Amino acid sequence: MNRAQNTRTYDRFGSSNGSRFGGSRRSSGPSRRPSAPQGEFALPKTVTPSLPAVESFAELALPAPLLAALGQQGVTVPFPIQAATLPNSLAGRDVLGRGRTGSGKTLAFGLAALARTEGRRAEPRRPLALVLVPTRELAQQVTDALTPYARSVRLRLATVVGGMPIGRQASALRNGSEIVVATPGRLKDLIDRGDCLLDDVAVTVLDEADQMADMGFMPQVTALLDQVRPEGQRMLFSATLDRNVDLLVRRYLSDPVVHSVDPSAGAVTTMEHHVLHVHDADKHRTTTEIAARDGRVIMFLDTKHAVDRLTTHLLNNGVRAAALHGGKSQPQRTRTLAQFKTGHVTVLVATNVAARGIHVDNLDLVVNVDPPSDHKDYLHRGGRTARAGESGSVVTLVTPAQRRGMTRLMATAGISPQVTPVRSGEAELNRITGAQTPSGVPVVITAPPAAKRPRRSGSSSSASSGSSSSQGYRGRRGTGRPDRESAQSGGRRRPVAGSAA
Repeated sequence: MNRAQNTRTYDRFGSSNGSRFGGSRRSSGPSRRPSAPQGEFALPKTVTPSLPAVESFAELALPAPLLAALGQQGVTVPFPIQAATLPNSLAGRDVLGRGRTGSGKTLAFGLAALARTEGRRAEPRRPLALVLVPTRELAQQVTDALTPYARSVRLRLATVVGGMPIGRQASALRNGSEIVVATPGRLKDLIDRGDCLLDDVAVTVLDEADQMADMGFMPQVTALLDQVRPEGQRMLFSATLDRNVDLLVRRYLSDPVVHSVDPSAGAVTTMEHHVLHVHDADKHRTTTEIAARDGRVIMFLDTKHAVDRLTTHLLNNGVRAAALHGGKSQPQRTRTLAQFKTGHVTVLVATNVAARGIHVDNLDLVVNVDPPSDHKDYLHRGGRTARAGESGSVVTLVTPAQRRGMTRLMATAGISPQVTPVRSGEAELNRITGAQTPSGVPVVITAPPAAKRPRRSGSSSSASSGSSSSQGYRGRRGTGRPDRESAQSGGRRRPVAGSAA
């Protein structure tokens, strides 16, 4: 950003140019930030024909312990991206997979990495498989999803991310970890310290590669990929595949199997898109009433300062809110997410740090208090709801100065939203969002009593804590229907409403 622009005035909520929550920071709408060239690159042509998709995990060449673990988790029918890619990835083929958030990408690459590593033992500091992800939250989600399956085949997991003690992560690597789930920066730090070597890595996965490119990690990612075994298997999965990812595909994938679950616009038939035209002077109260709804909601804003200000305002007005952004420590972020998942907190006020890699069951509303900067940010923010076949709504609050930019963004995303002028207190706002007047009685969020941690069993280990989860379909008892939501978040029996899965 040009330093000359830092003379803007900020209101009491940390937002610039008159918007209380930061929505008018871009006076011309949400398209001011430079974005990558629109459209996707030409996908590579597969020379070797791909193997056909399967209808059940039992048809795959998976080790018996993995199949047993899938059954124990209640996961029997694969998601489309799993059914299409696993036959090929298990055979050692490179894979280029596109699927929206909630489509089951984690098990699509995770089962292949575990199966192809089973029976091998890592030397100290020398992992055998690597999963690179852009954020700490996504790293923890991947670890949670794969932990029960890694235990079943006696493979050790290590999670290495920033914001956590590097000594503990180095110790996990020195003790030997077959599978490493990492963010690029922290992994580079460990390599520079001599705590990790990648020349034994035979399976490499890039999850959400486009976000790593957008966040400026491309030099680190390519440097890491240059260190793994050149003849090894590589799998690249992402919700969008734009030209930022083209370099990785051309340079590192060899005759890949290409599979796309959804069009690049991330169309989800169970998701409603609403653009609410609000007046600048009324946006403050409109946001507060939406936050006071019955049920949980994630609210996205542009800056950490605006997130903190809105969170404080909501707490003072009786709304159980908590902030999530890059300025929080990893333990703080983990605790906040846990409180939101259990319903102890009902409003998660966040920057884009929460836009990927976070799964919350029964979340039916996402609100863009500040319109996103580009269509990819919109799609990934919205991907927190309507996951795995569930329904949900994405609401964007748009002031008059932002309307033109928002129209362009929606067109680029391939979305035709419902556009509605609203005011605080109106029935139409309540119909769309469940908005209501807050109690006005200040609340304080206290940490719930810590539950006793069970002793870890099996041979899987992680350098950062987290609960187990998995992805796939499972049946609801007595209904004969797939419980996509429970299986996507953990493959376990569905807990009571509002509890963590």
